[in-house]
Amino acid sequence: ISVRKDEKVFVNGPFIIGIAGSFRMGQLLRFNLKVSRQLPRTSDYEFMVTIYIEAVRKCLIAGGYLKKENNIEEHDGCFIVGYKDNIYEIDGDLQVGMPVDNYLAMGSGQAYALGSLNTPYVLNSPMKKVRYALESAAKFSPGVRAPFIIIKKIKNGKAETSEHK
Repeated sequence: ISVRKDEKVFVNGPFIIGIAGSFRMGQLLRFNLKVSRQLPRTSDYEFMVTIYIEAVRKCLIAGGYLKKENNIEEHDGCFIVGYKDNIYEIDGDLQVGMPVDNYLAMGSGQAYALGSLNTPYVLNSPMKKVRYALESAAKFSPGVRAPFIIIKKIKNGKAETSEHK
């Protein structure tokens, strides 16, 4: 196993983004993605499905990551976006999903993390619950390793983070 220094969770403007799969996709989303502002009277969901995804598509095409074969766009990554008070799952075909539960996980440790997040007992804080889910995924999935970067929120344009080794 080779652990990388570049982070799979980061902030770009008002978005907290966590990637699974290609680090190249993450690099483009982190450093090249530029998203127009949300229009007044547009729901957050509509904004994500239209303006946000169109910006993602343009960014990934310009970066050479998203390719078109036989008129079908293809890539192998997926990612999670936190925007305002919502969490969104962006799948490989760039569809936008909103979970019924207020949590998501993806990647090789997804099943372990989701199982942990869905436990009936309540930990004292969401941060502890997230840390425990990440530790569970690392324990049972060979593709998950610390250090874990947990972004609590964006305050004044800066990420408030917690690193867990």
